[in-house]
Amino acid sequence: MKDVQKEYDPRNIQIDRVGVRNVSCPITALYHDGGTQSTIARLSMSVMLPREYRGTHMSRFIETLEEYRGRVSPHNLEAFTRRLCEKLNASESSLIVEFPYYFRKKAPVSGIESFSKCDVNLEADYSEAQGFDMIIGLSLNVQTLCPCSKEISDYGAHNQRALVSLKVRCKGLVWFEELIEMIESSASSPLYTLLKREDEKYITERAYENPRFVEDVTRELAVKLDNDDRITWYSVNVESMESIHDHNAFAELERDKMTS
Repeated sequence: MKDVQKEYDPRNIQIDRVGVRNVSCPITALYHDGGTQSTIARLSMSVMLPREYRGTHMSRFIETLEEYRGRVSPHNLEAFTRRLCEKLNASESSLIVEFPYYFRKKAPVSGIESFSKCDVNLEADYSEAQGFDMIIGLSLNVQTLCPCSKEISDYGAHNQRALVSLKVRCKGLVWFEELIEMIESSASSPLYTLLKREDEKYITERAYENPRFVEDVTRELAVKLDNDDRITWYSVNVESMESIHDHNAFAELERDKMTS
């Protein structure tokens, strides 16, 4: 059959990325303690299309995914992206894997356990010229309590949920649980799925005694990331869903520890 995709294209324009997006598949994620969990990931796969080719072979992305069925993880993304280049005769490839990651958490006083969730985003790129690069992303909700509100009010202070989005490049293995602990310990308080009354009292008082602006959360997290030699680059974004304002507050920063 005629291979239309390999027809010569006279427009002489290279396309940076061409591929398939919003592909769902089951994967197995690893816990820090050696356990596993099954979850559903959403994938985006692409390659660089040379100027001389009219199109790429979209079916080969799915064929590659089938080769790695159930084995898509941070440990084999380099092999996966290399295989994409080989399969599609490309010099550059990219892979984005997004999935919910569930972990067990104990309430601070009662000790009762429940599941909590964060969203994981893995971005992997491979090129024949520059090699392999991977960014681990994690988004997690926390609680913030406003220091200014506490300072100027006779009683109480406004507090709210905030979303922390963290991305890191690493030169060693960093577990999701480690990043979660860094984020939660930088906020006024972690959030929990299941709480009893004694837990609610503890969390409310803990947040009040540990007020944080979005700027505070960002800087506290940056200090922890700076002190971890495994992390070479990071990006932090903290967005507070303000409870008494009709807008959100945010702070963000990006640091390359290899050049600073």
